[in-house]
Amino acid sequence: MDRSNDTELCQKARRVVDQVTWDCEVSVDFARENLGCQERVISGLSWAFSLVAEAIILEDDCVPDLSFFPFCEQMLERYKNDPRIGMISGNNFIQRKLKTEYSYFFSQMTHIWGWATWRQSWQRYDRHLSRWPEIKRACLLSEVFDDSKVAAYWAERFDEMYSGTGPNTWDYQWAYTNLINHSLSIVPKVNLVTNIGFGPNATHTSDSDNIQMLPSEPIVFPLIHPPSMLPLRSMDRIDQNGCRQTLSQRILRRARRIQKGGGKRS
Repeated sequence: MDRSNDTELCQKARRVVDQVTWDCEVSVDFARENLGCQERVISGLSWAFSLVAEAIILEDDCVPDLSFFPFCEQMLERYKNDPRIGMISGNNFIQRKLKTEYSYFFSQMTHIWGWATWRQSWQRYDRHLSRWPEIKRACLLSEVFDDSKVAAYWAERFDEMYSGTGPNTWDYQWAYTNLINHSLSIVPKVNLVTNIGFGPNATHTSDSDNIQMLPSEPIVFPLIHPPSMLPLRSMDRIDQNGCRQTLSQRILRRARRIQKGGGKRS
């Protein structure tokens, strides 16, 4: 895709950093060239964790409710020495199905449109999915996902990323890292971050009717902590099926557009 105005837009985004007026230390790591969604995010996060032990991460198209920040701050402090937790997410795409009195729950899902983690968790990141062939041969995903279609969906994603034929992205590898290390995510009771980066100018998410457009809302403080660290597998099953179906719907819509255009891709 020809995006001749990328340089101008990049410079405009960088100038936002100059508008920070509150009392803080600003560190920047600007790439000299376009590294793509995979390499830039990976190198950027690795750079950040060379400076700090924990971080709250927002990409340019993610708009958080302000309560997202104290939520992450409390979770980072509470679970910083617990290796069972891989990350804190700001996303909850199944909140209408969730029935709980607690402020958050534990999950095996990895949602990264607004999240936080620690240096020690990021150091486990396996961008090359080094053990995937062995894990696949042992059919270990079927031990994680009780739905064969969901297990097949993730196996296909990991096949693509391992072979280098998948999208130019970094997040499937992060999901893989958390799964194989049996790391849990903390998921807020309500959705705290909205992704507004859907539409024709997006790199990957060109369908604007995706579920990730779910609006954000504030979480209530003080937080009510769950009594155990057991993941809510019933909620994970709903979430897994939603993610798989959303991708299938996008593929079907894209195929229909190609068919209407006489089989040519723009």
